Amino acid sequence: MVDKDQAQPLTPATLNRLSSDNGETRLHLKRIQRKRFIKCCSFIVALLMIPTIVIIIILMFTLFQIKDPIIQMNRVSITKLELINNVIPKPGSNVSLTADVSVKNPNMASFKYSNTTTTLFINETVIGEVRGPSGKAKARQTVRMNVTIDIVADRVLSNLNNDVSLGKVRLRSFSRIPGKVKLLHFIGRNVVVKMNCTFVINIFSKSIEDQKCKRKMKM
Repeated sequence: MVDKDQAQPLTPATLNRLSSDNGETRLHLKRIQRKRFIKCCSFIVALLMIPTIVIIIILMFTLFQIKDPIIQMNRVSITKLELINNVIPKPGSNVSLTADVSVKNPNMASFKYSNTTTTLFINETVIGEVRGPSGKAKARQTVRMNVTIDIVADRVLSNLNNDVSLGKVRLRSFSRIPGKVKLLHFIGRNVVVKMNCTFVINIFSKSIEDQKCKRKMKM
C-alpha cells in the first residue's frame, strides 16, 4: 500500500500560484524600500535646509531691520522769475524752482524706488507738481537728483500773504517716494517714504530761506 503521508507532486496550478505569491512579496518589499528611501532623502534635505533657514532668520532680525531711507532737499534755487517793479511775480508768467534732492539708503539692502512725486503748495492751494525719475540706491549709498517745478504765477498772486511786502513768499512741498528694500534677491519689503517741507522764497535775492523738513516712512 502507498503511504498516505508520502508527499504528492505539485501540480502546475500550484506552482503558478506560488510563483505569483513570491512576485507580489518582492513587489511589496520594493515598495517598502522605496518609501524608506524617500523618507531618508527627505530627512537629509530637511537637515541641509535648517542652516539656510537659520541664516535667513538671523538676516531678517539683524541686517534686515529696515531703516528709513532718508530724503533730503539739499538746495532749492529759483531758475526763472519775472517780477513787476522787482516786487511781485508778473501775471501770466511761470516761476521755475529747481530742487537738489538726495535719497540716502542706510540699509544693508538695496532700495529700488519708483517715480517720485513732489507737490508744491501756497497756503493749502496746489501751485505746482512734478514727477521725478525712478532709480536705485545700493546698500549704504546716496543718490542725488535735480527736480524742476514750474509754478503758475497767477496761483501765487491769488494766495499771497502780508510777507510779500517784505519780498518773501512762504511755500510748502510734499514728496512721496514708493519703493522696495530688497535683500539677497528674494527677501523684500515695500516701503513708502514721505517728506513735508516748508520754506520761504526771498524774491529780492531769489534764494530759499528757513527750510524745514519732516520725513515719515510707511511699510
